[in-house]
Amino acid sequence: MSEHRPMDLHLPTPGCYADPDRSGLLSEDVFDGMTEHLFYTLGKLAPTASRHDLYMALSYAVRDRLMTRYLAGIEAISASPARVVAYLSAEFLIGPQLGNNLLMLGIQEEAAEALRRFGINDIEEILDVEEEPGLGNGGLGRLAACFLESMASLQIPATGYGIRYEFGIFDQLIRDGWQVEITDKWLKAGWPWEIPHPDQACFVGFGGRTESYRDEHGNYRVRWIPAEHAIGVPHDVPVLGYRVNTCDRLRLWRADATESFDFYAFNSGDYYGAVEEKVGSETLSKVLYPNDGTDEGRRLRLKQQHFFVSCSLQDMIRNLDMRGIPIQEFPDHWAVQLNDTHPAIAVAELMRLLLDDKHLEWQEAWEITSRSLSYTNHTLLPEALEKWGLDLFGSLLPRHLELIYEINRRFLQQVRLKYPGNDQILRRVSIIDEEGNKCVRMANLATVAAHHVNGVAALHSELVRSDLFPEFARLWPDKFINVTNGVTPRRWVALANPQLSALLDEAVGEGWVRDLDQLRGLERHVDDDAFLERWGATKLAVKHHLTQYIHRHTGVLVDPASMFDVQVKRIHEYKRQHLNALGVIARYLRIKNGQGDHLAPRTVVFGGKAAPGYYMAKLIIRFINGIAETVNADPDMEGRLRVIFLPDYNVKLGERVYPAADLSEQISTAGLEASGTGNMKFCMNGALTIGTLDGANVEIRQQVGEENFFLFGKTTEQIAELRNGYRPWEMIGAVPELPEVLRLVEQGHFSNGDGDLFRPLLENLTGRDPFFVLADFQAYLEAQDRVDQAWADRRHWNRMSLLNTARSGLFSSDRSIREYAQTIWDAQEFPVTITCDLDRGTQLRRRSPSAEEQQVR
Repeated sequence: MSEHRPMDLHLPTPGCYADPDRSGLLSEDVFDGMTEHLFYTLGKLAPTASRHDLYMALSYAVRDRLMTRYLAGIEAISASPARVVAYLSAEFLIGPQLGNNLLMLGIQEEAAEALRRFGINDIEEILDVEEEPGLGNGGLGRLAACFLESMASLQIPATGYGIRYEFGIFDQLIRDGWQVEITDKWLKAGWPWEIPHPDQACFVGFGGRTESYRDEHGNYRVRWIPAEHAIGVPHDVPVLGYRVNTCDRLRLWRADATESFDFYAFNSGDYYGAVEEKVGSETLSKVLYPNDGTDEGRRLRLKQQHFFVSCSLQDMIRNLDMRGIPIQEFPDHWAVQLNDTHPAIAVAELMRLLLDDKHLEWQEAWEITSRSLSYTNHTLLPEALEKWGLDLFGSLLPRHLELIYEINRRFLQQVRLKYPGNDQILRRVSIIDEEGNKCVRMANLATVAAHHVNGVAALHSELVRSDLFPEFARLWPDKFINVTNGVTPRRWVALANPQLSALLDEAVGEGWVRDLDQLRGLERHVDDDAFLERWGATKLAVKHHLTQYIHRHTGVLVDPASMFDVQVKRIHEYKRQHLNALGVIARYLRIKNGQGDHLAPRTVVFGGKAAPGYYMAKLIIRFINGIAETVNADPDMEGRLRVIFLPDYNVKLGERVYPAADLSEQISTAGLEASGTGNMKFCMNGALTIGTLDGANVEIRQQVGEENFFLFGKTTEQIAELRNGYRPWEMIGAVPELPEVLRLVEQGHFSNGDGDLFRPLLENLTGRDPFFVLADFQAYLEAQDRVDQAWADRRHWNRMSLLNTARSGLFSSDRSIREYAQTIWDAQEFPVTITCDLDRGTQLRRRSPSAEEQQVR
C-alpha cells in the first residue's frame, strides 16, 4: 500500500457502525460530506458559505471518518481487554487538527479536490482558518501531543487526560516593543473536533472535613465530607494514528457547578449570589495556568490539578466497574503516566478512592497505586518542582493531606531502617518539607509512589539521579531510568514541510514517515552535487514562504537567501535569549566598524512568550525588539543583518518556522534544559545547531556528528565549579567585544536614548549573572564565527544539513513511546481490524502483528 494514499478500510454496512457514505475517502465522498454538513449541521447553502463555514464543514466531514475507528477501538478493548496507557498532563499543545487528520487519513489531495468544487483553489486558505487550541503553553504540552499521536500510530491503546481550558494562556501582541497579553478566546467560533459526554460526568470535592467511623464489619474507616463540589464533564478528541485504524482519544474535563442557579437567592435580591457557585466552579477549567503569584492563584492551580486528576482516576475505575473487572486488577488494565508534577496529586487521590470508596486495606491499596503510577520529571529548576503550603493544601484537600502524612510516615520508617540516625537524609527525602514555610513536596510524593521515574534526556536523567534525587536513587537504583524525548515526524516534517517530504520520498522511499531510521538512506547522496543543490533549493523555497509571512506580519522585508538564524521557545533567562541578543549587537558593531566582510548575511528570528508575571523575561522581549528596531532601520545593515521577533509563537507558526531555519539556537545554560524538543524539530528539517552540552543537544551532537554541530560554552561540571566565587563584572574587561556591547545598551542606543530602560537587565548580568551569560559570551562569538565560515561553502553547508536530517531517527517520538511501552508501561500493540459480516454485523477483533510487521517494528 502506498504510504501517501488513503488507507484500506473494510467499512460496516448501514445499520452497523457507520453509513459508508460518511466514511468514504474519495474526493467525491469528502465533497458529499461537506455538502451535508453545510446544510444540516451549519444551516448554510454552498453559494453563501464563508471560508469558516467551509472549514467547519470539512472538519465535520473528516471527523465522520474518524468515528468508525474511534468507536471500533473502544469496542475492541471492551471485548478483548488490554492494558491502556493513561497519560495525565496539565497541557496538551495539540495544534491545528484539520491538516493533521487529513495527513493521517491520507486524503489531503482528496480534500483539496473537494474544496476546488467549492471555488477554493488553495487548501491553505481553509487550513489557515483554524484557531490554535489553547490547551498548552510550551514543550511539556507539545511533547504530550506528540506522544499521543505516536501511541495511536504504533497502535497502543491510550487515553490522554487533561483540562478543557476555555481560554488559553494568552495571545501575545507586541506594542512599543513590549509583550501585551490579550485573552485567547480559541473556542469563540466553535471547535468541531470534540465530542462531549455529559452522561459520563464525575463529581469532585474540595475543602470540608474528615470523620472516622466503623463500617458494617467493624473496620475503622474515614470519610471525607467536602464543603463544595464541582462536576467534570468529559469532552473527547479523537487522536488518529498514521494510516492505521487505531484511534485513541484525548479526554478533556470541563468544570460545571453542581447547582447552577439559586432561585432563593435570586428572589431575595442577591443576584450575584444566585450564580456564585456556578461562576466559582466553572473557573476551574476557565484558563490555562492562572498566575500563581497570589494566594488565590495558587489555590486555583491546586484545585485545577486535583479536579482533572480526580475525574480521570474516577473515569478509569468506572471503566473497570462497567466491564465487571475487580478493582484489584487496576494495574493490569491501566498504566498511569504522570507528565511532570502537575498530576502528582494522583498518588493521594488513587489511595483515597481505593481506601475510602472501595474499602481496600492500606497495603493492598498502596501496591495497586505503586504498580500503576510512573512519573516523568521535566525540570531540575527548584521553582518548577511544585510545593504546596500545608495550610493551603489542608484547607482544600484535608483527606489527601492525612493520606500524605501516612504515606510519608511509612516511607520515612523505611529510610530510618536503611540509614539509622541520619536525620539529614530524612529531611531531604521527606514528602513534607519541615523547614520554614512547611509544605508538601509533590516531586517527592511522585517519586516515592511511582514504580519508575524517568528523565527526558541522557544528561538530564543522570542529573536527576546525581543532583535532584540522589538519596532516592540510592534507595531504589532500578527505579530511575532515561527515556529521551522525541517528536512526531508526521506533523513536523510530513505536514509542516511538504517540499522536503517529497524529496525524502524520492530519495529513500515513503516508509520514513513510519520509521525515521530509514532517513539514514540519505547518506548515499552526501557527495552527490546535484542532489545537494536540490537539497538547498528545497530549503530556499520554504524560506520564501516564511519571508512572505514575516513581511505580512511585521512589515520587514528579509532576504530568503540570507542565513535564517532562529531561536523560538518560551522566553526564560536560562534559555538565554539575551545571550543571542548580545551576540547580535556584537555582529552589528562589527559591521558598523567595518569588520564584517567575512560575516554571512543573516536574518535572526526570535519568537516565544514570557509568563505574564516574569518581569525579566518580558524585559528581554523588549530588549530584542529594541535591537530589531535599531538594526532594521540602519542603512548599513541592508543586505547584512535583520532581526525579527515573531509575535504569538505557537504550533501553527512553528510549522512555518522549523522547516525554514538554517541555524538552530539551543544555547541554554548547561545542566538546566531537561531535553528540549524544538532542537529535534530543527534537526529533522535540516537545520544545523549552535548549542551547549545541555539536554538533548548532547545526543543530537552524538548522532549527527561533532563536525556537524557548533558546540560552545561551559559544561555542567564547569558551571557547577563556577558557581562558587563567580564574579561576572570581571568578564567585562576579559572579553574584547563585551565592553562596547554593554556600553551601547547602557547609553540607550537600543531604547531611543533611554539609558534606564535596560538597566535592570544590565545589573542582572554584571552583578549576579545567574545563568552565566557573560561567562559563555566569548565562546558563543567564536562558535558564531565558525558558523559564518561554514556558510561560505554552501555545498558543504548543504552536506551538513543533509546529515542532520539523515541522522535524526533517534528523535522520533515513536522511538520514545516504544521505550516507554517496553520499559515502563508493559503496554502492547493492539491492532484493530474492522470487518463487515452482512448476517452478523460489524466484527471488531484484536489481531497479532504479522511477522513482517514485527520485523519492521
